[in-house]
Amino acid sequence: MTSPLNVPETQERWSPRLWGTLLVLCAAMFLDALDVSMVGVALPSIATDLDLSTSTLQWIVSGYILGYGGLLLLGGRAADLLGRRSVFLIALAVFAVASLLGGLVDSGPLLIASRFIKGLSAAFTAPAGLSIITTTFKEGPQRNRALSIYTTCAATGFSMGLVLSGLLTEVSWRLTMLLPAPIALLALVAGIRLIPRSSREDSGKGYDLPGAVTGTASMLLLVFTVVQAPEVGWASAQTLLSFLAAAVLLAVFVTIERRSTHPLIRLGVLRSGSQVRANLGAAFFFGSYVGFQFLVTQYMQSLLGWSALETALAFLPAGALVALSATKIGSVVDRFGTPRVIATGFALLVVGYALFLRVDLDPTYAAVILPSMLLLGAACALVFPSLNIQATNGVEDHEQGMVSGLLNTSVQVGGAVFLAVVTAVITTGGDTGRSAQEVLDSFRPGLVVVTAIAATGLLITLTGLRTRRRTEGVVVAKSLPEQEPQRVAVGD
Repeated sequence: MTSPLNVPETQERWSPRLWGTLLVLCAAMFLDALDVSMVGVALPSIATDLDLSTSTLQWIVSGYILGYGGLLLLGGRAADLLGRRSVFLIALAVFAVASLLGGLVDSGPLLIASRFIKGLSAAFTAPAGLSIITTTFKEGPQRNRALSIYTTCAATGFSMGLVLSGLLTEVSWRLTMLLPAPIALLALVAGIRLIPRSSREDSGKGYDLPGAVTGTASMLLLVFTVVQAPEVGWASAQTLLSFLAAAVLLAVFVTIERRSTHPLIRLGVLRSGSQVRANLGAAFFFGSYVGFQFLVTQYMQSLLGWSALETALAFLPAGALVALSATKIGSVVDRFGTPRVIATGFALLVVGYALFLRVDLDPTYAAVILPSMLLLGAACALVFPSLNIQATNGVEDHEQGMVSGLLNTSVQVGGAVFLAVVTAVITTGGDTGRSAQEVLDSFRPGLVVVTAIAATGLLITLTGLRTRRRTEGVVVAKSLPEQEPQRVAVGD
C-alpha cells in the first residue's frame, strides 16, 4: 500500500510536509552512519577512563555491528508486517534512550550493552526508513532524487563522524555517546507529526516465525564469529565450529523460506541479476571502505603521530564532496542508469585505493593523501545512492522493507567480514618490536587487499553492463511467484 504522500510522476515540486518527512528519515540514517564511525576516535579515552582491556574495548565497536548486522533481515520484514511508521518511530525512540544511557554509564559491560541496543534499533530504523521513501516516491526521477539525498546523508554521516568525534573527544568521550540522543529525540517528535501512517501487510495467514528465528540467529552468529576470529584465531576450533553452525542455520533458513507461505525473505527476488549485483556491490563497497578507513586511521595516528582531530580533518574532503553532491546524483542516474554510475564509482574507488599505496613516513598531504580522499568522496557519492536505487526498483510496495533489510544486511556483513580479513592480513607478523618502516610495510598488503576487494566489486558491476548490451531490460522477480517476471527500465 502506498503512502498518502505518494508523489505523482508529473509533480516537480515537493510540499513542505514531504520535505519534512524526507528530512526526518535522513536524520535517522545520518545518526545510524554517524554512530558507526564516531566511536573509533574516542576509544583510547574510553579505555583510560573506564580501565578497559583491548579485548573489551573492541566490543564497544563490535557490539553495535552485532546488533545492527544481525537483526536487519528481521527489521526489514517487521516494517512490512507491522507498519513502517510504527516500526521506525519505536526504534528511533529506543535509539535515543540507548544513546543517553551510553553517555552516562560507568562500566564497560553497560557501555557495550547500550551499543548493542543502539545497533538493534538501527537495524529497524534503516530498512523502515528506506521503505517509507520507496513507497512514498514513485519509481523514477522522483524516487531517484529522494534516494540520492537520503543515501548521501548516510555517507556524509559516516564521514563526518570522524570529524565530530575528534572535536568532541577533546572535551569528553561521553559527548560522542550523548550527541545522537537530542538529535534522535527531535527527529522523533518531527516524525510523529510528519510521517504518514502506512498500512501493514495482512498477516492473517501467519508470520514466518521459524524463518525469523533461524535467519536472525544465523546473521548474529556469522557477525559474532567474524568479529571474534582475529582475536581467537581463524583456524581455532571455536571459529571453525561457529562458522559451521552459522552455515547450518543459514541452510535451515533457506529451506524454511522456500517452503513458507509468507517468508521472511522471498528468495524469488534473488532471481534478478540487478538485485544480486546491488547486494554484492554493497558488501564489497562498504567492506573495502571500512578496511581502508581502519588502516588509514592507524597509519596517521600511530605512525605519523597525528592527533585525533588532525586525522579526522584529513578525511573531511571526502565527506564534503559527498555532501555537496546530494542533489546531483539522482539526475545522473536518470541519464546514465545505475549500472554505469556504479561502475564509474567503483573505478574511482580502485584508483583512489591504489594511489594511497604511495604513502611513506613523511607524506605531503596535498600530493599524496588528498587525491585519494577526493576520489573516494566522488566514489561514495556515485555508488551508495545508485546501489539503493538499483536494489529497490522494480519491487512492489509490500516488499520494500524486505529488500531494504537485505541490502543493509549486505552492507553490514560485508563491512564486518572484510574488516576482519584486512585486520588478519596486517597483524600476521605481530605488532611488537618493529620499526615504524616495518609497521608501514605490514600495512601495504592490507591496502592491496582493500584495492582487490574494490576491484572485485567493479568486476561484479561490469557484468551488469554486459547484460545491458544483450537485452533491452533486466528481469525483476514479481512479488507473486506464479506471475511472470516483469521487465523494467535498463537503468534499474
